[in-house]
This record gives sequence, structure tokens and C-alpha cells, in this order.
Amino acid sequence: MKKIGYLISSILVISILLSAGHAGAQVDKQPQEEAEAYSGITESRLMFENNCAVCHGENLEGATQGTPLRGELIHGESMDEIISSISNGYENGGMPSWRDIFDPVEITGLAMYILETRNNVGYATSNYDAPLEISNEIFETEHHNFRLETIIKDLEPLPFSIAPLPDGRILVTEKTHGVRVIDTYGEKSKLIEGTPTAYKDIYRLESRIDIERGMGWLFDIDLHPNYAENGWIYLYHSDRCENCNSISLEQERPVSMNRLVRGRLDGEKWVNQETIWEAPKEDYFFAGDVGAGGRIAFDNRGHVFFSLGMKCGGVGGGIQDLATPCGKIHRVKDDGDIPQDNPYYGHEGVYESIFTYGHRSPQGLEFDIVNGELWGSEHGPRGGDEINRLLPGENYGWPLYSLGLHYDGTRVNGRNLGIPFELSDIQQPVVDLTPSPAVSSFIISDSKQFPGWQGDFIVGSLKLRTLFRVKIENNQFIERETLAEGVGRIRDVEQGFDGSLYLLIEHGAGGQILKLIPTG
Repeated sequence: MKKIGYLISSILVISILLSAGHAGAQVDKQPQEEAEAYSGITESRLMFENNCAVCHGENLEGATQGTPLRGELIHGESMDEIISSISNGYENGGMPSWRDIFDPVEITGLAMYILETRNNVGYATSNYDAPLEISNEIFETEHHNFRLETIIKDLEPLPFSIAPLPDGRILVTEKTHGVRVIDTYGEKSKLIEGTPTAYKDIYRLESRIDIERGMGWLFDIDLHPNYAENGWIYLYHSDRCENCNSISLEQERPVSMNRLVRGRLDGEKWVNQETIWEAPKEDYFFAGDVGAGGRIAFDNRGHVFFSLGMKCGGVGGGIQDLATPCGKIHRVKDDGDIPQDNPYYGHEGVYESIFTYGHRSPQGLEFDIVNGELWGSEHGPRGGDEINRLLPGENYGWPLYSLGLHYDGTRVNGRNLGIPFELSDIQQPVVDLTPSPAVSSFIISDSKQFPGWQGDFIVGSLKLRTLFRVKIENNQFIERETLAEGVGRIRDVEQGFDGSLYLLIEHGAGGQILKLIPTG
């Protein structure tokens, strides 16, 4: 068989879309334009089709000459085990060695492609418009059976966050529109007056047609732990301005940066707004909000944490630079003051609000009240989605190291950035989600409606459109269970005051809020 050692710039596209439904959903292939930025994935696919499919089938289903690559694999199912199988082969089983035909980068990319295909994770589409029909079927899981009830299904296509209120109503942010209140009958209010501006313009890069981008969006919304007494609601958003710093003037483009504010609701008006945290205008930049992070979390000691992703300029996006706010988890007091026990409090030339750094694209953020620990989820590149225990002052690696690959198939090795580091100084994820499901928000459940999930992480995903249960004990990953597949791009997971669990779904035809109803 002939080696394919070149990249193809114009390619027929095969995207993997999950059909709506329960576990075991079938995979449909539909032609689409493949994103140029994913050229390494394209090469891996072509390598498989031209060298491996004759034995293992184009969709890993097997063929006359070889075995299927779905289900249990005799020689192991991890990334390293599949790399070893491709490299060494199994002469007695008729599997040749490919070590002298493909180089290590190509073998690594091919192994990742097999893992991605086994897990129905494609990169040519983000599944915004995949079929979405919520039925009354019962999802059967290890500890609880449940069905999904639709609370509302005509939100804007890009909602970001929900916050259940004590009276059963739900606050929701729509990234490019504003804040609404969903009443107990599933009816939505008009946009709340007076909140920070949400800008509607969306653009897509030709090299990454699958990802929406913009500046000036709304992100997370959450209630102060003492909301019943003080009425404070915290809103995290991307503050946008024009001609407000040197790079904006030079490029004649608007720039933005995440900002945390709080206010109160007076009917359908946002009042008493206070700024809790904002960066100096000179640090605003024009990176798209898609990688900006945008989650907030409270502990039980009067602090609020917030995430900020890859949004700055400079070497490696400024993520390893403590003088920029990007690629960091920040911590301030709930009134915006800097806690004196922050790891960089009193240091000159740095952001004293920094709690951790080295984050690529933070997606979820939760404080475990029982164990007194902060946890976060984030997107890796090709593979390498993570769930991390966030320890003060620690480095979580990006862009120096990741268990995932760059989209050209190469390993993430930041030594060419000129930033000295030791691998031993980088915190490794507690949960490695490779291949990437596009992990999103999560909760640490203490719902009395689902007592079997006590202390477990209920985790959403975007591209894979799947809800997971992740069990972690003593900071060690124990197990991951699929609770529901094909339910749409899960942007947020939240728990109500009565223990109800809610999912916020984004979809091209309109966002939805779903509720998990225990059965049996």
C-alpha cells in the first residue's frame, strides 16, 4: 500500500453527525466543506481510507480481510495502545507493522482518527443543525432512569447560561441578545432592560467554518449564595469598545475583554449595576469570544471565581504571562476586592486576581462545597479535553503541553515558544477526555431527586451532544457513564433549588431548556 505523505488543500468532506436519540445512535455521513484548519485530521482520514479501510471497513465496521475496530479491542483501546498496535502490528493475526511506512506523527494522527471515529466525534461540523427532537423515551442508567421534559424551545440559537430562581423561574442569557426570564409555564419575558450590551454580529473564518465568532457577548449568569437576602445577580460578559486602545486604533477594529458585573432585577429591569472586575482597556484585544471562557462560581467564604480563556495577544496568547488576564481562573471577593491570600497578591506587574493559569478554553467552573475544592472543565485541541482540580497558583499547561494534538497532527510541545518550563511543574488533568467530546458545563450533584448521583459530576458536551456522569473519588477518576446521547449541544447544566436538573441546549432552529424527570 502506498503511503500518503502530503496534505490536500481542496477535499471532499465527510462529516460525522450524531442522529438524535438514545444510546446507540447511528452515524450519518453528509458532505460538507472541510475546514482548512483541520488539515491534519483530513490527512489522517485519507490515510485510513487508503491503507486501512480495505481490512477494517471505512467506518471501522470490519471487512473480509480484517476485524472491526468498534466494540472491545483485543490489544487495548487507549491512545498509546492503538499507537502500539499500528506501529508494531501482529504478525500472527495478519496485521502488518506500519512503523517503517508512516512516521510517528502520522501514526499518532491515525490512532487519534480511529479513537474519534469509534466515539462518533467528527470535526467537520459542530452539530448546530443536527436533528433535534426530544421524545418521551426513558433513558436507563446505572442508578436512575429519567426522561427529558422540554421547558421552552424557542430561545435564540446561541444561549449560554441558565440560573434557576428560588420561585421556579429561570434566568437565561442569550449570547448575542441579552437576558430573559422564563416563567413557571415556560413563557419567556422580553429582554431585560439595562443589562450590558450584547452585540449580534457573528462571523466565521474561512479556515474554521464550523465555529461562530464575535465580540461583545453575554456569558454566565448566577445568583449570589445569599441571593434571598441581598438580591444580587452576577453577570459575566464581554465588554466591547472601539478606538479605546492602541491595537484598536491601529487595526481600526473593535476590541473586547471579559468583565464581571452584578445587579438586581426590578420587574423586567436590571438595576443597581456594580462592576466587580474588569481589565484595563489597554489589555482589550480582538480575539473572538468563542475561546473566551465565561463561567463564574462562588465558594462558601465570600469569593467569586471566573474563567478567562485564550483572548490576549503576545507569545502563546499571553496565557503563560501573569501580566495578562487571559488563560486564567481569577478569584476576587464578592464585592470585587482582591483577597490577600490570592497566590499573587502583592506582586508587582501581574494580575493579583489570578488564581490559576495555563488554561486554553475554559468551559465549566464549579466549587465543591463539601470538599472545599474548585473544579473546571476546558477544551483541548484535537483531543485533550480536561476536567481539572484547580489549585491556587498552579500551571495547567497551555500552550506548553496537552494530552491532545494540534490540528495538524503534531504533539503539543511549547518549547519553541521560548517559555522555559518543566513538565513536572504542570498539573495533569484528573479526567482526560480524549477524543474530545467538546466538554461544556457541569455540576457537582447533591440533588435529592437523583440520590445515586450524590457528589458525581454531571457533565455536558457540545459536539458529541451527550450528557455524562463522571465519578471522582479522592481526586482520582473512577468511571464515566453516558446518561443520554443525541440531546443536542449542551451548553449549560444547572441544578435548581428543589433539586431539579436542567440542560440548556443550543441549536440552529432555536435554543431549548430541558428538565430531567426521574422515573421508576
